[in-house]
Amino acid sequence: MTTTEYGHEYGAGYGRRGGRVPVGLRAPFGGRAWREFLYVLLSLPISIALFTYAVTMFSLGVGLLVTFLGIPVLAGTLAGARGLGALERVRARGLLRLEVAAPEPLRVRKGGAMGWMWAALKDGASWRALLYSVLQLPWAVFSFSVALTVWVTGWSLVTYPLWFWVLPMYGGQDGIQLYGDDTHQVYLDNPFEIAVTGAVGLLFVLAAPWIVRALTTVDRLMVHGLLGASRLATRVVELESDRGVVVDTAAADLRRIERDLHDGAQARLVNLAMDLGLAKEKLSEDPQAAARMVDEAHGEVKTALQELRDLARGIHPAVLTDRGLDAALSSVASRCAVPVRVDVDLVERPAPAIEGIAYFTVSELLQNISKHSRARSAWVDVWRVENRLMLQVTDDGVGGADSDAGSGLAGLAGRLDAVDGILVVDSPEGGPTRITAELPWRR
Repeated sequence: MTTTEYGHEYGAGYGRRGGRVPVGLRAPFGGRAWREFLYVLLSLPISIALFTYAVTMFSLGVGLLVTFLGIPVLAGTLAGARGLGALERVRARGLLRLEVAAPEPLRVRKGGAMGWMWAALKDGASWRALLYSVLQLPWAVFSFSVALTVWVTGWSLVTYPLWFWVLPMYGGQDGIQLYGDDTHQVYLDNPFEIAVTGAVGLLFVLAAPWIVRALTTVDRLMVHGLLGASRLATRVVELESDRGVVVDTAAADLRRIERDLHDGAQARLVNLAMDLGLAKEKLSEDPQAAARMVDEAHGEVKTALQELRDLARGIHPAVLTDRGLDAALSSVASRCAVPVRVDVDLVERPAPAIEGIAYFTVSELLQNISKHSRARSAWVDVWRVENRLMLQVTDDGVGGADSDAGSGLAGLAGRLDAVDGILVVDSPEGGPTRITAELPWRR
């Protein structure tokens, strides 16, 4: 956490009720400082237990590898280390307010005890938990010694003026002894020395929370790096989720295309075939009626062709393939219900897949503007920042768009997330609305 976060916890009400006390003076009395200090104090006995368990059981398992017993002992040791790691995550969450995702569960590919033992021996999270049990001890000894020394020294010195009278009365000394030999001794026993001692103690007290915070930063890194989910596992979960989104989106698109064909062009073509059949029958009996029917069929053909063009444009417009985003977005903007200014600043074209996603993202956002925004004008800006393609659609409408409300924006955000994209919605009530999409740039 940053100093700003410290200030947020210690400085609730700053500038209001008693809030003119600086953060540094309030830090020693804040709940976070004492929680972190308690975490460091508990780390020493807990790390001793973890270290003892890890070294003893691992050594036993390795020693028994000459027999079959070593395999189940090692597997049980790793499973136990994983369980202890879960308890450490709970302790970090309670005292350090550190949220760490649990690692992926054991993947037992084959049933039975052998399958479970083999899965435990191959599990990287269990080995990381075992490594944490070993590395935690030396760091816990160091952090415990530093934190306890700083806290005890600080509070002892800052309260020295209060308990100074105890030494000469009950200890037979004139105060804290700084130096002594056979000839003379030096004590902190006059008002000036007592005041300086208290001031030094105050400095220790004020510095203690930040020193402990620095120590627990290492604990945070260890817990997050060794007891949490690995980056590879997290990425695999994300990709599996994104794959599901892509599959669902493709299935929904296929259903939409099938429905549009069935209810639109296909129905018109069926009617056209029937009309032409009737016109053929009437051609010899009533040529004029047949001509009228052919003329109506001609109109139906034009309508069906227009619907097929619109459907093809919805799948992938030809103008996007031929001329790129600038021309394709200008074409979409021309069909919007409000005037739209389009500014595309790209030196080269991105990959066709990214280009298509960008096109359909802007197209859907402009449709939302036409239907819901009650805007008078809108703007579309497209540009590139390093390896990211940036899209921004702005309108001066009534605002209130929310991607978390289950609207079409939520589905759009899911589609972007499937390709490592981001959708950011800024739409206060009363407007304006500014929606920014970020896509990876691929050549």
